[in-house]
Amino acid sequence: MSTFPRYRAAARMIAAIGVLSLAAACAGNGGGGGTSGATADGGSGGYPDQNITFVVPFSAGGPTDTVTRMIAEPMAAKLGAKIVVQNVEGAGGTVGAGEVARAQPDGYTVLMHHIGMSTAPALYQDPGYKPLESFEMVGLVTEVPMTIVARKDFEPATLQDLVTYVKANADKVTLANAGIGAASHLCGLLFQTATGVKVQEVPYEGTGPALTDLVGGQVDFMCDQTTNTSGQISAGEVKAYAVTTPERVKSLPDLPTTTEAGLPDLKVSVWHGLYVPKGTPQDAVEKLSEALKTALADQKVIDQMAKLGTAPVPAEDATPQAHRAKLEEQLTTWGKVISDAGIKAS
Repeated sequence: MSTFPRYRAAARMIAAIGVLSLAAACAGNGGGGGTSGATADGGSGGYPDQNITFVVPFSAGGPTDTVTRMIAEPMAAKLGAKIVVQNVEGAGGTVGAGEVARAQPDGYTVLMHHIGMSTAPALYQDPGYKPLESFEMVGLVTEVPMTIVARKDFEPATLQDLVTYVKANADKVTLANAGIGAASHLCGLLFQTATGVKVQEVPYEGTGPALTDLVGGQVDFMCDQTTNTSGQISAGEVKAYAVTTPERVKSLPDLPTTTEAGLPDLKVSVWHGLYVPKGTPQDAVEKLSEALKTALADQKVIDQMAKLGTAPVPAEDATPQAHRAKLEEQLTTWGKVISDAGIKAS
């Protein structure tokens, strides 16, 4: 039985805000952005001829929501259609993803999902969809680095200090995450695997509440995307230990990598991609993919992502083919990690 109605009220409120802001953006574009029935090439008729809904299966204001709203405006302008962003969170992203999988395959319901698409089959007995069979891939969007951060008055000064402290106080240290299957949970799992220590995990319903409590000092540390932590790190609201990618992040040049900081086995980035229901006409998939490439080449998007410690993927990765290859590889990788850890979502 679908749980979508439980989230309808909140989603509609957020969607209404998205319609107003994106409608204004399209109207001011000068082209056919605000014209009903306009197509990507400026003609009339064909796809798209109505609003397109982008479903984000996580809370408003979180990292995936932020990335989605960055690309929605330039994609709307390219497509000549309004894009409404709806947040349908729940069960590690499976609620929203499941609703998109069951939606009419007409190109008007699009899912933005992250690495969680590749972990759901291993975490959930039945997430309500099969990643490779229930969706058509549109293209990859970005790969976001993760950061290891703590409340600003937490005792450990460096990543190695943190590892030592955690090993000595495993029963007292609290590790926050945004819920089972969330990127922060996966990164936290890899931290515990890399250090050989099991700590007390504190799951939240979304990254926003988890980071809020971290800043407030209610929990000790967490692992989260730069799109969500860069502002707090720069403002000195949290203590930052490392970034989980092979190279340093340009927007956080003083933050060492996990390899530099002495934890080379902890490497993870959160990739995002766009999906539509299986059976969506190829014409619609291709137009969405082309609009995605246009958005990722937009200088405003590039600058916005840079401020958050990430960057758009190359144009060749913003394709259905590259997206499918990435998903296939990640399903295998995370299936083993989760199986070895013996973790299952309830």
